[in-house]
Amino acid sequence: MTSAMHLNRYPEPPTESTVNEARRELEAQRQQLSQLSHKINSEEEALAQIVADKKRAIREMQREQHMLEENVMHTLAYISPIRRLPHELLRHIFMFNFDDHPCCAWVLASVCVLWRRLSLSIPKLWSKIRLVTTQSASADTIRLWLERSGDKVPLDIEIYLRVNGSQTEASNRVRASSPTPWLPVPPSPPPHYVLPHPPGTAILLPPAHTPIIVPQSPYHHDAWGASPPPPSSRNSPQMQRNTHWGHIAIFYLIEQTHRWQRFVFRFDKQFPSISALKSINGDAPILREFEISCAETINAAEWSWLPCTSPSTNLTLTKLESLMLHHVPFKWSSPIFKTNLRSLNLRSLPSNHLPLDRILHIIASNPSLESLTLHFVVILPAILPLLPTSLPRLRELNFGGHYHMSTLTDALVLPALDILNLDIEARDPIEDTITNLLQRSNNPPITQLSVSYGNTTSSTLYYGPGGIVISWNFLTDLNHLQSLSIGGTPLEPFLAALGTPDEEQTHWACPNLTSVKMKSCHSHPDGIAKLVQLVEARNPDTGSATMVNGVTPTKLRHLELYDCASVGQDVLDWLKKRVDEVVCVEPSYV
Repeated sequence: MTSAMHLNRYPEPPTESTVNEARRELEAQRQQLSQLSHKINSEEEALAQIVADKKRAIREMQREQHMLEENVMHTLAYISPIRRLPHELLRHIFMFNFDDHPCCAWVLASVCVLWRRLSLSIPKLWSKIRLVTTQSASADTIRLWLERSGDKVPLDIEIYLRVNGSQTEASNRVRASSPTPWLPVPPSPPPHYVLPHPPGTAILLPPAHTPIIVPQSPYHHDAWGASPPPPSSRNSPQMQRNTHWGHIAIFYLIEQTHRWQRFVFRFDKQFPSISALKSINGDAPILREFEISCAETINAAEWSWLPCTSPSTNLTLTKLESLMLHHVPFKWSSPIFKTNLRSLNLRSLPSNHLPLDRILHIIASNPSLESLTLHFVVILPAILPLLPTSLPRLRELNFGGHYHMSTLTDALVLPALDILNLDIEARDPIEDTITNLLQRSNNPPITQLSVSYGNTTSSTLYYGPGGIVISWNFLTDLNHLQSLSIGGTPLEPFLAALGTPDEEQTHWACPNLTSVKMKSCHSHPDGIAKLVQLVEARNPDTGSATMVNGVTPTKLRHLELYDCASVGQDVLDWLKKRVDEVVCVEPSYV
């Protein structure tokens, strides 16, 4: 019965008797409603209890299921084929991986308990330290690495320190589009480490192409490229850690000097604890390669450290073969320069004023040199006469800086020379220096030549630091040359020299040339036309280049122009059709 039908049995309008009857009925309805609500609540509680019990049972079964799944997984792992490998064979596999990825120990130790135990039991697996870090990182990463390498295994150490706040400054000083072998500021590093750089370069931080995994140092905060802290936090714990990072890290490292086989420490600018490097001293009986490099000039007086050791000091450096010192103090008479090096790379501080004959003394003390790189900003005239010095094994020569370096070049005899890179200040024609060196060395078949390709700037628009090259006639004698890089000199004479021989020439200049790089070369309006004529002559659209006296030049494979002239998109498209690799960067003033 609906509510409306229920009310129809009462007369309208209500009388006193019907109102009393309705009130009695209302009380009865309320009692029934209360009883029914109580029953509903009781049934709901019973249902909730049943659901809770079922859910509890389901959770218990799920826990049991998870445990069984884990048991199945562990059982499958136990019966897997790799589990049956003897531990000796597994260690052997680890070492194979170590040869390709020096820092694999951190990954292997994270796979499982067994692999971690095996990894920690192989000291050699931890013998190569590869670390890109900052002062805000914990130096204990180095300590942990050294502890896991034991106390007898030779160490191969390479550490790259990014000093806080240097990234922004670097971007303001260096154009990334214009590469240079004398890079004043390193590029931004990848998050992990890379393989060693080739000797003779000054790139202080690693490129980004090597797939090597390296553990990151634990960071207190992200300080890469961060702005300086406010004055109120100058004495904060973070700043104190930054101040003492070098002392802590170098302390751990020099305790293992007797185990150093390679030691490379690079940093991009001066840092508060740089004085910690002064403590690097003493014997290193198995050291083969030693490098301390900074990308910028630092303020440093003479240090009493390994490269500044007194000549009367008895040092055990019998196996040292490679030495690289960039923007750090050194003494020309130090015993470190008398170990018959195979590779020597020096970039001096402006405060290091060495006479020319003492630099030659360093060279002459290492007759087995195969690679020599020297860059001196300031050089004093020779005190003693310069004697001819022969380096019969030298294949790579890189000279840069003060114009007296050309005089030093005139004292060398290099019969095995293959790579020549000259970035010497402009004073005299550098072509005479090159020609005399090659003639004096019995014309070695050099394959790579670089002339003033390094420190060219807008202030050297017409003539670069390599000297004013009046003519390029000497190129006709470089029949084996494959790569040629020039900078800061007029473009047209250079391109004309490499083009089709004229009536006075008897053969092609550099017939085996495959790569040409030009940077900051001043060009007249017909410069681009000369470039097109050069490519047309050496890379014709059909067939081979013109044969002259039985010689046909090799096609150009690589062509680069940096800050030389406005080429134009149409010319650039044409060049790319003729040459496999073309790189062109317009001048900033265009």
